[in-house]
Amino acid sequence: MEVSNTAILTTVANFELYNKTSILFPEGVQKYIIDGRDGMHGIHSIVYMMHKLKNKGIHWLIMADEDVVFTDNKLVFSLIDKMNNNSITVCGVRDGGAVLHRKKNPFAINTFFSIINLKDVFDIWNKKEVLKNQYIKEGEFHDDLSELKGDFDSKSLYEPYYCFYFWLRRQGKKFLFLESKMCDDMIANEVYCENKKLLCHTWYARSYGVNKKHTDRINIILNANGVENNIEANLKDVILFKKQWFFIQKRIKKYYKYLIMKLNK
Repeated sequence: MEVSNTAILTTVANFELYNKTSILFPEGVQKYIIDGRDGMHGIHSIVYMMHKLKNKGIHWLIMADEDVVFTDNKLVFSLIDKMNNNSITVCGVRDGGAVLHRKKNPFAINTFFSIINLKDVFDIWNKKEVLKNQYIKEGEFHDDLSELKGDFDSKSLYEPYYCFYFWLRRQGKKFLFLESKMCDDMIANEVYCENKKLLCHTWYARSYGVNKKHTDRINIILNANGVENNIEANLKDVILFKKQWFFIQKRIKKYYKYLIMKLNK
């Protein structure tokens, strides 16, 4: 595969943690950041991503949160080869049943880590249609969920970004769901590619440097993977996107919806 048409994107709420974990990101790919400190995340981040990355020549987009610690970043390229050879558009971990404390919808992924055939998605992208897909039909998807070790809710609409993945599935796009195992702390989870450990997802990125329990827990995982507390990535080649006035726009929309509800009572 060509590394030149592959990029990695992180919506960052905690830059202190990103400065450490991004050292372990796959090498040779362009790094992008969406500044998430003002509440930009989820479906808002996905829509903004599709706007900002248009015409960038990206075929494969790796999406990884700042609390993802890659343990074998070369496996990412093996995954992309597998996706390319099997016409798979999205890979990731189910948001229900795969991580024991995530009991949400197993037909969508959790966005902490995924790989997307962005070229494939751009070919059919329609923001308005995507946002209409935040619903689930009984028996619509036929995944074999019998091997899932955790609980899940196949009717859950917990995450507003589910619409993006439901839309892709309704467009006939293929998904590859990755194996996940819980770590010893029963909070972090490991993700596997063909029985090889690809990464560890620590969870609670926003708590790093704020909450001692989670900071100490995450530092143990960082240190186990060769990231010392005083080591930080060089961010000079990272491209940063920040949507101006996003927080204010969000507050205005929220207040507008509140007024409409009051008027309709």
